[in-house]
Amino acid sequence: MKLYQHIETLWDYMQLKHDLKSADCLFVMCSNDLRVAEYAAKLYHQKLAPLIVFSGGEGRFTDGLFEKSEAETFAEIARIAGVPGESIVVETKSSNSGENVRFTEQLLIEKGISCDSLILVQKPFMERRAIATFEKQWQSSYSQLLVTSTAHPFFEYINEDMPLMMVLAALMEDFSRIKTYPEKGFQTEQEIPAHVESSYQALQEKFKFGLA
Repeated sequence: MKLYQHIETLWDYMQLKHDLKSADCLFVMCSNDLRVAEYAAKLYHQKLAPLIVFSGGEGRFTDGLFEKSEAETFAEIARIAGVPGESIVVETKSSNSGENVRFTEQLLIEKGISCDSLILVQKPFMERRAIATFEKQWQSSYSQLLVTSTAHPFFEYINEDMPLMMVLAALMEDFSRIKTYPEKGFQTEQEIPAHVESSYQALQEKFKFGLA
């Protein structure tokens, strides 16, 4: 199998391709990809939820990248896209996916906001880890949990801000965490088909990524 096919195998596995249904809340786990904020605003205007929560302070890819926190940066993009301020909540302290979930849940409790049904909004290659993290870290009950992204194919996702090797390294690292984080108590176990693991090993052998 050619290398690009291994990449596409891994990329496809990380996306869950949920059919979206209306929810109480769009929960955006912020990052260095501003397209996620634009996509969340689009979902809001499609009336998939009346509230957007943007969660993120600074993380592994955004240290010093934005003038404000990830959440404030994303929220401003949403407001420019026509999302009213009263439909936006920002959580600005979290620095990783687990904190995104825990800190957001606590903030919503403090604000008296009930989110019984949620749509997680993430980068394409982080869909699976987002939902696995939420399932482990969110303590309140919920009736519906879906995850979505812009769902770009790998080679269409790459741009000047998200160059090929940076995205490939991030994809590999997130897949590595799918394998190792459940035993650390960070996220739920995910079934990994043999052909997906094989593609991961082929890419690791080729590029020798240093993985967290």
